Amino acid sequence: MKILAIGWNYPQHNAELSATTPKEPVVFLKPDSSLLKNGKPFFIPDFSEEIEYETELVLRINRLGKHIAPKFASRYYDAIGLGIDFTARDLQRRQKEAGLPWEICKAFDSSAAIGDFLPLSSFNDLNNISFRLDKNGTTVQQGNSSQMIFNFDQIVSYVSRFFTLKIGDLIFTGTPAGVGKVEINDLLEGYIEDKKMFSFRIK
Repeated sequence: MKILAIGWNYPQHNAELSATTPKEPVVFLKPDSSLLKNGKPFFIPDFSEEIEYETELVLRINRLGKHIAPKFASRYYDAIGLGIDFTARDLQRRQKEAGLPWEICKAFDSSAAIGDFLPLSSFNDLNNISFRLDKNGTTVQQGNSSQMIFNFDQIVSYVSRFFTLKIGDLIFTGTPAGVGKVEINDLLEGYIEDKKMFSFRIK
């Protein structure tokens, strides 16, 4: 399986990081070694002093697909989950300033935390899904799929132009405003609507 991720997909997040609004989805990859699941703790790596959370809705691919038309894209994912795209922000700034790739700040081990998944039948409207992240019992980030620049079907269609989608692939769909730094002993709890999707500690 592979993990695809979409950057700069929420206008308010783009504003907080002084990024321009993209005309096409911004896509990057994470390796399978970046996956963190089953409530296991996230260990802050020794190569960064500024690890930040980015909470995102995650699509689970359920069919083999390539060059998928937007009108058929909804057939290629069967569940939506919640995850965190951990980012080494200090390394990201350094890489951006030098015009270098982002892998070391986005694709490192355990940088793609995921929780549970809900079947599509759980949602009345895929374009109106609320989610949030609580850190130590306080809500620090919240968003809604209606705020996305590119919706789920547009994302699936676009990435399938470049990558063959396979059963079990995951697509992180972008983060809203409110990203922030994690510290040792933080408790992160993620929710879709009022359903808890994950809970784990920072070590």
